[in-house]
Amino acid sequence: MFEILNRPHVDPVKFPLGDGWGPMLLIVGFYLVFVLKLGREFMAHRQPYDLKNVLQVYNLVQILYNATAFTLATYYIFGDKNFNFKCIAALPFDHPQKMTERLLSYSYYVNKIMDLLDTVFIVLRKSYRQISALHLIHHVYMVVGSYVILRYNGYGGHCVATGYLNVFVHSVMYGYYYLSSQYPLIKQSLWWKKYITILQMVQFLLIFAHNAWTYMQPNCDVSPYLILMAFFMSMFMFVMFTNFYIQAYVRPKQKKS
Repeated sequence: MFEILNRPHVDPVKFPLGDGWGPMLLIVGFYLVFVLKLGREFMAHRQPYDLKNVLQVYNLVQILYNATAFTLATYYIFGDKNFNFKCIAALPFDHPQKMTERLLSYSYYVNKIMDLLDTVFIVLRKSYRQISALHLIHHVYMVVGSYVILRYNGYGGHCVATGYLNVFVHSVMYGYYYLSSQYPLIKQSLWWKKYITILQMVQFLLIFAHNAWTYMQPNCDVSPYLILMAFFMSMFMFVMFTNFYIQAYVRPKQKKS
């Protein structure tokens, strides 16, 4: 059963933090220990840190990172017309655009690791109520899932569509985070935050629909295990985000009524 963990990488080109299980598991393990125990113990007798300037830089970096990835991916997908969205296959190793595909896929994996800092900042600000089960599961799953896909499926391929949607949503999301951290009045405008949650839910529905579309294509060699993983991820996240939406926006209105 454990032999699958030692399978060699599908792609012979390896990048830092992607060469073996060790680095990824250490990062995720330390993240969970810090968020659930060490960070809280460290902050137990300290005042919350004022991270306004840090968050300003972090959110700007995330906006630029995701917006750049989205722009490059748009040109890569639609400009060169390398893909058939009915069945997105990874480019062969000798394809002239293969390294571009590798770098875009790897940059997405790195960004999922960067996203873990969200929770670290929450701990340092002692805003523990923001650390929900959805928050932790989402962050951990995205890092582990991205690594598993890169290792066993290779760079690019079927998951390009998922990554493409995700970097767009994150560009919008971190734009909101930046504005709300700098301008408190915007933070009080819940209608905007609500629609970001809806955008995330739509994203998962589109991912589910794309997987179903791919699954129905004859002679498509996309791994059924990859499709199954994406099915599970998209539906699980849709249910979790829907529950969050109901708890945050629907029930408070019912109580007021």
